[in-house]
Amino acid sequence: MGGGITEEARMGDGERLRRWRLVLGGDADGTGCALGGTDAQMDGALAALYNDGGGDGSRERSAGLGASAPRVARWLGDIRSYFPSTVVQVMQKDAVERLNLTRLMLEPEMLEAVEPDVHLVGTLLSLNRVMPEKARESARALVRKVVSELERRLVQKTKAAVTGALDRSARTHRPRRVADIDWDRTIRANLKNYLPEKNTVIPSRLVGYGRRQRAVQREVVLCIDQSGSMAASVVYSSVFGAVLASMRSLRTSLVVFDTAVVDLTDQLHDPVELLFGTQLGGGTDINRAIAYSQGLITRPTDSIFILISDLYEGGVRQEMLRRVAQMTAAGVQVIVLLALSDEGAPFYDRENAAALAAMGVPAFACTPDAFPDLMAAAIERRDIGRWAERRLERPAG
Repeated sequence: MGGGITEEARMGDGERLRRWRLVLGGDADGTGCALGGTDAQMDGALAALYNDGGGDGSRERSAGLGASAPRVARWLGDIRSYFPSTVVQVMQKDAVERLNLTRLMLEPEMLEAVEPDVHLVGTLLSLNRVMPEKARESARALVRKVVSELERRLVQKTKAAVTGALDRSARTHRPRRVADIDWDRTIRANLKNYLPEKNTVIPSRLVGYGRRQRAVQREVVLCIDQSGSMAASVVYSSVFGAVLASMRSLRTSLVVFDTAVVDLTDQLHDPVELLFGTQLGGGTDINRAIAYSQGLITRPTDSIFILISDLYEGGVRQEMLRRVAQMTAAGVQVIVLLALSDEGAPFYDRENAAALAAMGVPAFACTPDAFPDLMAAAIERRDIGRWAERRLERPAG
């Protein structure tokens, strides 16, 4: 056993009581610990959001934010002073849900006070159609800040993974020129032909680099469910769509849908504009979206179709499954992502996921950090089901 002293053991009684007092909130008078200064302000900020009245079990809201935009804006500024950004993002999300602050998010002063994150972008996008002009500029600036941060985190990794996969998939066993031979792989592939007396390898098989192609090597169609529960997935998908669209070896299309289908491919150059072209909420017609996407595919055996949806179908289920079967039979690599986010295990239609899995179409949730490797695996035509089992917790099998 290790002999290290834990932080709990090093902590004095006073500090332990102080922390318990902050955790338990204003009703925790039994700790005997009085708060002052910054601690009291932190406690007040937490109480404004999390204290519930109604000791009879009715749990009526008694949070002290009310419906005042200036008061909420001050509170948002306070929590940014007291807590790290990861905690602030959780509290903001809770405030929107618990205190019905959705309408207040349309106020410019509110948007200037918040900590930008993916969840907040989802909230703003859901309000896109009712957003007054005075709030639109602030909202756009906030969304651009989140998108820029996601691009900084994801662009380089995605391009490296996809470019490497395209190069590997372009290798040939009949190189036309000496310059096209991959000597390292050729030697390793022919080690069994080593002649000790000549101290050399006699190659019976050459491995060469495929010539770098300027033409499109893969068609990628991202088909994104924009129902309210998919907000974070819409944000990440838009960023990834823009990255893929910037690569000349791919022809990338992006389609969003609820009960209608909207093709946003022409906005892939600017993921912020793309996001403001979405409309979160509403029903879901997956069958109609797949039907439209089929029309975008011109080279089935070189195509990757990625459906990002929780699979709750409001359209014709059997027709949806039939269309997926048609695509796979034609050689399209079909992948279903139940979520593309960091939000953990998603809610999804298990019956539809199981039906797709029985057809050989993998259905699983994917984190943004794993998506570049997923794209690489798809480009190389690897078994995506096995990839998912190795890399991820696969919900549908």
